Amino acid sequence: MKKIKSNKMWGGRFDAQPDDIMTQINASIDIDKRLYAQDIAGSKAHAAMLVVQNIIPAEDGEKIQKGLDQIKGEIENGAFTFSTALEDIHMNIENRLKEIIGDSAGKLHTARSRNDQVATDFKLWVREACDALHTKIESVQGTIEKLVSEHKNTIMPGFTHLQVAQPVTLGLHLDAYWHMLNRDKTRTEHCRWRLNKSPLGAAALSGTGFPIDKKMTAEALGFERPMTNTMDAVSSRDFATEFLFVCAQCGLNLSRLAEEIILWSTPQFGFITLSDAWSTGSSIMPQKKNPDAAELVRAKTGRLNGNLIQLMTVLKALPLTYNKDLQEDKGAVFESFDTIMLCLNAVEGMIATMTVHKTKMLEAARSGYSTATEIADWLVRTHSLPFREAHHITGAIVKIAETKGCRLDELNLEDMQSVDNRITDDIFNVLSVENALKLRNVTD
Repeated sequence: MKKIKSNKMWGGRFDAQPDDIMTQINASIDIDKRLYAQDIAGSKAHAAMLVVQNIIPAEDGEKIQKGLDQIKGEIENGAFTFSTALEDIHMNIENRLKEIIGDSAGKLHTARSRNDQVATDFKLWVREACDALHTKIESVQGTIEKLVSEHKNTIMPGFTHLQVAQPVTLGLHLDAYWHMLNRDKTRTEHCRWRLNKSPLGAAALSGTGFPIDKKMTAEALGFERPMTNTMDAVSSRDFATEFLFVCAQCGLNLSRLAEEIILWSTPQFGFITLSDAWSTGSSIMPQKKNPDAAELVRAKTGRLNGNLIQLMTVLKALPLTYNKDLQEDKGAVFESFDTIMLCLNAVEGMIATMTVHKTKMLEAARSGYSTATEIADWLVRTHSLPFREAHHITGAIVKIAETKGCRLDELNLEDMQSVDNRITDDIFNVLSVENALKLRNVTD
């Protein structure tokens, strides 16, 4: 009888081995080896269920469990050799399992496909990433909370169009970022909740004829329940795009704060000085102290946004169910997670160690006629003027101050009465930045 050549992964259907280039383009082990712990956890849960359901003998199940534990130890100790020829983390682990326990290893893949296996592994990883991101965001919020409390009375200018608008406090300003990050934190919770259904048991796409217990494996892996549609289970990656969006949106918020750190640390603003630990110098200009950490946080939004668009583009026209295109899902997610965690750590380090120059902030708040709105509001409250008329009167007063080169609270009463004789000394009660702040309910 003619002996049939067999590819070790694909069985007797193929006589020839793949071309070297095919091996390179097809392999994902350099990326998905990061899923080793999730793959082993999923396999252990699957093997235990196969034993309980009398699909494989208990003796084989015990061998599989011990073998998988040994493999996990080898990987974590750096003793495991990953092979590109074995394509991915799933086949690398299964091949090593066979070397350890023999043919019993082949029974692990009963009632399972790499399609539901990889979907399960990936969901487990993203779920852990959501938890880690949630914890890190909460830590940054804690740092911001301390600064908000410390600077609740530190007066600075609020800006619109990057022009001085009205006086605010640094505490209020930073608190805005606390709330932005809080929304990012809740997005991790929502993403985790939506993904926490188990694909395991969907097999290739239409389930399996074996009497498996999907609820058992779902519970063992901490999922809320199994997914109800097997085709959706193996082909959906919206949990990955949602996670990428969470990372990208958080990155956008951090980038806005990074931009302010950059501006505030310039001599032109002089609001803060960054710690040497979070700054760099120039190779030619000895005086330079550059906010490179903040600039890199700002720049990495491009990477985070690009990863989201990359995966959305991969998914945009895929027919059901599994397609090899889906192999391109994990690299973007891993990179975005690493990037956003790095950015969060950098931002936390910068703001925790920066020096705030309160006097400089106060001087800036007093410039730019930041209390002009208070004049208009005073006219409305005191004389029941239409706001548009009060706005016009105030504009004329600002023009006088601009001509004289002084602040609004440095004008004399006669200057203001030359515009409108209804103005009295009481107006000076609202012209200082301190009094203007007391009039406003900024956190309601």
